[in-house]
Amino acid sequence: MSENIYRQLSREEFEDIASRIVYEDNHILVFNKRTGEIVQGDKTGDEPLSETLKAFIAMRDSKPGHVFMGVTHRLDRPVGGAVVFAKTSKALERLNEAFRKGEVRKSYWAMVCACPSPESGELSGWMLRNEKQNKSYVYPSERPGAKLAKLRYRLLKPTDRYWIVEVELLTGRHHQIRCQLADMGCPIKGDLKYGAQRSNKDGGISLYAKRVEFVHPVRKEQVTVEVPTPLDVFLSKCAFS
Repeated sequence: MSENIYRQLSREEFEDIASRIVYEDNHILVFNKRTGEIVQGDKTGDEPLSETLKAFIAMRDSKPGHVFMGVTHRLDRPVGGAVVFAKTSKALERLNEAFRKGEVRKSYWAMVCACPSPESGELSGWMLRNEKQNKSYVYPSERPGAKLAKLRYRLLKPTDRYWIVEVELLTGRHHQIRCQLADMGCPIKGDLKYGAQRSNKDGGISLYAKRVEFVHPVRKEQVTVEVPTPLDVFLSKCAFS
């Protein structure tokens, strides 16, 4: 029998990972990512969630050899919330195709630094990514290399200093929500790259992937998953002014 090829998680880490799996079956796993964690390996060399989850599955299921954990989409390091992983190659292929075709609905909650005006609507523009700056810019008209970016938003709740906004992505562009909200004068709390004045204590930004909806890659039934976020606690405590 092959030995476990993944690192052993501490009891605390094992229990933490287990508590943040919000949906799982034989084909897919939906995980509640914290700000600061990375989904896929990058130049920092930090362990990505895909590898941590492999180690978790290997320990939990006493599984020798390799564990499959495919990345179906990305979520920026400073962003928290729902991430969908594939546990089989078939699920990965089908989910990748669904994401490419725009068949996966993703809703986010953001805490922004100004009241959106109007309080609900659709934003549409042409986004261009600057690779050197790792930043995107939005323009009102088409230009070479730019891609059309669309999202819907609505104000959920105002507070004394910030506003909670729900956003539904209609396209998936680099830093799209961060860029388009900033362009309308509503930068996300903590997002220094796109105009916020102060950073958050945890180094993340107040943007969370709240809900994901898709057709199950094997069972062909609708799957809707919502995850708890720090903004849920904030909303439960704050009152309308």
